[in-house]
Amino acid sequence: MSDTFMGYLRKDDKIGIRNHIAIIPSVFCSAKVAERIAYQVPGSVYFRHPVGCSQVGEDLEVTAKTLIAIGNNPNFAGVVVVGLGCERFSPYELANGIAPSKKMLETVVIQEEGDSLAAIQKGSRIAREMQQMASRQVRVEFPVSELMIGLNCGGSDMTSGLIANPALGHASDKLVNQGGSSILSEITELIGTEKILARRAVNEEVASEIMDTVRRTEDKLFKQTQQSSNKARTHLISTGNYDGGLSSVVEKSLGSMKKSGKAQFSGVIQYGHQPKSKGLFLLDSPGHDGEVSTGLVAAGAQIILFPTGRGTPTGFPGVPVIKITGNPKTYERMKENIDINAGEVLLGNRTLEQMGEEIYQEILEVASGKQMKAEILGHDEQFCITRLP
Repeated sequence: MSDTFMGYLRKDDKIGIRNHIAIIPSVFCSAKVAERIAYQVPGSVYFRHPVGCSQVGEDLEVTAKTLIAIGNNPNFAGVVVVGLGCERFSPYELANGIAPSKKMLETVVIQEEGDSLAAIQKGSRIAREMQQMASRQVRVEFPVSELMIGLNCGGSDMTSGLIANPALGHASDKLVNQGGSSILSEITELIGTEKILARRAVNEEVASEIMDTVRRTEDKLFKQTQQSSNKARTHLISTGNYDGGLSSVVEKSLGSMKKSGKAQFSGVIQYGHQPKSKGLFLLDSPGHDGEVSTGLVAAGAQIILFPTGRGTPTGFPGVPVIKITGNPKTYERMKENIDINAGEVLLGNRTLEQMGEEIYQEILEVASGKQMKAEILGHDEQFCITRLP
């Protein structure tokens, strides 16, 4: 019998673990209005971004797909789209893309309302009504197969690859083995491991996709570093990673891949898209924490698991981020930001398997409503749409 959690059933049969109202601007020009609407309606979250206009081609397409996918994430019971009225990515296109989810949905356009004050007044009223409706919904029991977790990390040190990431890998395997889904990301931090990952593919086609995805990223990084006139800007890992005991991008990659455990890869997901089946996936994503987390939520992840050796306070709007550190000193220093002290393994108080079970149980509790520290403190910095050159 599989494990269960308590979640919210949506009209499109997806399962949410939070019940927020999302306030999504279609363009940066309407971001402040969206923020003011969210500020007046507790239980709502907003998505500030700097795009939506003066973009062309695939760059604009990625923005459109990502914003639509964020609106479709099942953690949101309703969405208020806020537009200016003359942007290239129309607020009505955004709303139409979210409409198939059958969730509560309204559009507010500043130029049509007359001014920002009128738009704020209308949007706030709509969001309040949605929040009132959402508050009537109750959690019910679902099998863990309805969960999708996103695997991301930031501020890595030597304990990340030795403890936090492999412990998370145990938790990911347990979820996937019961029919759930898990998504490995950060291609820039998987360079050098592509053959190892490809050997875990369900078939040759997926193996080839994994190899091609990592190689494309490596080629892109090679060109960018060759073009730089500042040699200090060509390092593929941060100074914080070096200070934390990591020697090279390959060493970091070998530790980073351990977040995915030992399960087979079912496929590669393109940024802004959702998988069509369940299992373990690789997300074709950059290395920027915010862009990665945004891609994971756009893919449908209800929770993000985030190992951090050096420590970080960041979170994502409307999606819980479980912070894990393998460094006991980091945990003691940042107790108000870190949720799980996997450094207990380093101290000899837990085995990796025991810590993996602890992380897995935390996933179930968070899915059933337990709030993470980033949520409680209002951290939402990880929303960041990727831009194409």
